[in-house]
Amino acid sequence: MMTISSRVAVTAFASLFLISSAFAQTTTPAAPAPATRMAPAVKKAEKPRTAASLECSKEADTKGVHGKERKKFMSECKKAAKDSAAKPK
Repeated sequence: MMTISSRVAVTAFASLFLISSAFAQTTTPAAPAPATRMAPAVKKAEKPRTAASLECSKEADTKGVHGKERKKFMSECKKAAKDSAAKPK
């Protein structure tokens, strides 16, 4: 037969385990300090688009060119515009 003191000891010991697991489950993760948060990615300053680039883009839109073909078309169009601008001299 168990004495009252041994029952109290067993109850205290069991409650210790139950309470510790309850505290372990309810803790929230610590928020990082404001100084350690990562800064948002800084975007590069975009170059303003040239008139030739805008015209070539409009022309590609009207022709319905997309993907790799558009990239090739834009390259050729801008090169042609640059060459035609240099010839009148």
